Amino acid sequence: MVLWQGRSKRKNTGGRLRYNRKKRKYEMAREQINTGIGESAVKKFRVRGNNIKVRLVTAGYANVTDKKTKKTKKAKIERVVENKANPHFVRRNIVTKGAIIKTEIGNAKVTSSPGQDGNINAILL
Repeated sequence: MVLWQGRSKRKNTGGRLRYNRKKRKYEMAREQINTGIGESAVKKFRVRGNNIKVRLVTAGYANVTDKKTKKTKKAKIERVVENKANPHFVRRNIVTKGAIIKTEIGNAKVTSSPGQDGNINAILL
């Protein structure tokens, strides 16, 4: 079944909305890709306007920025420590925006959306 990102069939009051048109292809959504930890793998999608969106399926490294020295270093991801999006993502090692990951230089908070950007950027804690 396809995910649809159009308007709801109901009003805020609970009343029914009468549509004057059908669903459109540009309102269609894709299934969520949960980025795991492992050897780097990406999936490319053609999106509206003939653009390309890159989704990260698995990632082994993250671009970690140290706020004090203002330097960015490529660090190997070891595991997911905490994920506020879903507590079960910690056990499954799924990386999302806002997740805290353990890297070889220390714990870091993910600031990018791996499912949309195609890379993992993080800030050292």
